[in-house]
Amino acid sequence: MSIEIHEVNVTRRKVLTAATGVMGAAGATFLAVPFVSSWQPNERAKAAGAPVDVDISKMKPGQMLTIAWRGKPIWVVRRTPEMLAMLPKLNDDVKDPFSNSSKQPAYAKNEFRSTKAEYFVVIGICTHLGCSPLYRPAVGSDDMVKNWRGGFFCPCHGSSFDLAGRVFPDVPAPTNLVVPPYNYLSATSIRIGENPKAGKA
Repeated sequence: MSIEIHEVNVTRRKVLTAATGVMGAAGATFLAVPFVSSWQPNERAKAAGAPVDVDISKMKPGQMLTIAWRGKPIWVVRRTPEMLAMLPKLNDDVKDPFSNSSKQPAYAKNEFRSTKAEYFVVIGICTHLGCSPLYRPAVGSDDMVKNWRGGFFCPCHGSSFDLAGRVFPDVPAPTNLVVPPYNYLSATSIRIGENPKAGKA
């Protein structure tokens, strides 16, 4: 009789031990989730300059996304083949065609001012007095500018930029729009505020 009771108690102890282990693991998971989440940059850290990731997977040709980084608007424009074809034709019409007097990372100092021609990443602040220009992608007569060739127009003081953020002459803005540091995490994700790692654009 005593042997049978002992066997039942051992089995019961194993069941209770297993149940306690499962509950402990579940509890540890619930504690770990907010703990790991606390490692992610909060809104204050993002505003102070922590990198921000942008999903570009659903962007359509010609579309522009606006996100915030360091309290500034960052524009990501998916340029169409027609937009890209227009840019070289404007080299003689813009103030700083090769961005020699403008701010951008070395990897964005090229004809398209980007690492991938299709996507243009730029700080959406006019280099004149800090206004935010309007995105005017359509070519042709515009309600604000005649013979418009597509780009960005600042209605505050009349500065205008092409679709690579290059400033046109005879406007108040002294330089091209500023390109921030950025890199591609994947074909559909861009990280703003962080340069590419060595050997990777």
